[in-house]
Amino acid sequence: MVPSDTVTRILDAAEVLFAEHGFSETSLRRITGRAEVNLAAVNYHFGSKQALIQAVFFRYLDPFSADLHQRLDRLEADEAKSSDLDRLLDTLFISVLEMPSESHDLRTFMKLLGLAYSQAQRHLREELRSRYGDIFSRFLKLLRQATPELADDERFWRLHFMLGSVIFTLSGLNTLRDIAEHDYHQRITIRELAQRLKPVALHALRAPVTEVNTSGMPASCPDHETISHPRTGTHS
Repeated sequence: MVPSDTVTRILDAAEVLFAEHGFSETSLRRITGRAEVNLAAVNYHFGSKQALIQAVFFRYLDPFSADLHQRLDRLEADEAKSSDLDRLLDTLFISVLEMPSESHDLRTFMKLLGLAYSQAQRHLREELRSRYGDIFSRFLKLLRQATPELADDERFWRLHFMLGSVIFTLSGLNTLRDIAEHDYHQRITIRELAQRLKPVALHALRAPVTEVNTSGMPASCPDHETISHPRTGTHS
């Protein structure tokens, strides 16, 4: 269903204001003022501020999820490629860069995604897990096949560190472009930036596993002994 002009204006206004000021700091009155609609329109179309926040994410993630499913279909059609980490990351990055959306502002969406995990928005995270759990599980299954040397908990941390790097980089696109142009005389496109980011993500997932001291104290090796990790064959 094509959203009405009123719904689109509300979503456009909410998206920009949430990204600029955060979820808690942005009032419905501020959103309706920017969208030039009355408060009743928000209540009628969305019912609550929580539902409006979720709707802002849905209009990005619904088409993204459908697009990534199609790309994973093609990847899985070739069994040799489906367990290739390099091709799996290519699939994810291409889907992110070509994410269909109303506003086509990837930078703004990445800022919103970062806020979803840095601000108290449990309702949003729970709704995203419920609505998009299938595509995440599918990607995670392929990632598990491509990184069999990693334990599940190690893979979890590396995946989230990788996604954090992607979100930080793409949400700060304008700043990075300014730095690149001013300091290095380079004019960089978002695709060129992604090409620079991909090897970092790839090496983060492929790096040798090291012992983690969970006591919270710095890890130490008595007498500088070398510790062997049977699960991975790596040493520290």
